[in-house]
Amino acid sequence: MKEDLMHLKEKALEILSKSDNIDELNELRVKILGKKGELTQILRDMAKLTPEERPIIGKLANEVKADLEQKISEKMQQLRKTLKDSKMQQEFIDVTIPTKVSLGSRHPLTLIMDEIRDIFIGLGYQVAEGPEIELDYYNFEALNTPPDHPARDVQDTFYITDEILLRTQTSPVQIRTMEKQQPPLKIIAPGRVFRSDAVDATHSPMFHQVEGLAIGEGFTMGDLKGTLVAFVHEMFGHDRKSRFRPHFFPFTEPSAEMDISCIACQGKGCRVCSYTGWLEILGCGMVHPNVLCNVGHDPEKINGFAFGMGVERIAMLKYGINDLRLFYENDLRFLKQF
Repeated sequence: MKEDLMHLKEKALEILSKSDNIDELNELRVKILGKKGELTQILRDMAKLTPEERPIIGKLANEVKADLEQKISEKMQQLRKTLKDSKMQQEFIDVTIPTKVSLGSRHPLTLIMDEIRDIFIGLGYQVAEGPEIELDYYNFEALNTPPDHPARDVQDTFYITDEILLRTQTSPVQIRTMEKQQPPLKIIAPGRVFRSDAVDATHSPMFHQVEGLAIGEGFTMGDLKGTLVAFVHEMFGHDRKSRFRPHFFPFTEPSAEMDISCIACQGKGCRVCSYTGWLEILGCGMVHPNVLCNVGHDPEKINGFAFGMGVERIAMLKYGINDLRLFYENDLRFLKQF
């Protein structure tokens, strides 16, 4: 057995000297020193030895095992250090080399949304929010939209059930706020809205709106016009002209659309404004008496006005952008301009 142990040691050391792989060392450890390894196989013949031979062979076996474990451990540490040094050399970074750090910026829609918010807060308005998944009652019925109105068609609205849908406007926030707060109140409701539109240069199934509401006593169309003209001057400059055209909305009466003089041609007429000199910017009107009744107000005592605008529309006019899809494609060449 003594010869077997010494032969095993010599074979293991020879393999160890040629090994340059950590996996090979682990295999060698298991093959020689494992529970079912070659050393264990040799020691199974200890029972055949005389009582005088057993302590001598036992001591030698322990010395061989300890020596091999030490040699394998040292070789393992050496290989790990070599591997680490090689990796460090390959991944070396010279921290003294000047680097250009590219800073992020706010999205153009966020910039416009914040600017709209700041303008109306400066006019005494508060910001109100509501759920994007809305009840049909708040999105249509409470806003005086009849059951046969085209906006309620499944081709235009994302219905989840017959009574639950993705809101098509932020006007439901006005209803919810009027149910909870007594007049006078002035709020704006910014947020995402959803309509079943095909994606093109001017349409998207998801976009952003800011709607406004002011109710109390004695409001007039003059108050509405003065508020929106002040907004236009702050957003587009004090030399920007504006006009109001009669229109129809179920939730306001009378209703109007507001135009501003064309950003591109300054009102002279061009392809952008279809040679009219004007660009539509938002819808507005006096709150319909039926809407006031739906939230428990007497329209003989309480009145007010409302307005709504598309944030993408404002951003496109403000920045001279001709394709709405650019806002959602995350092209850094576009976004870094803002």
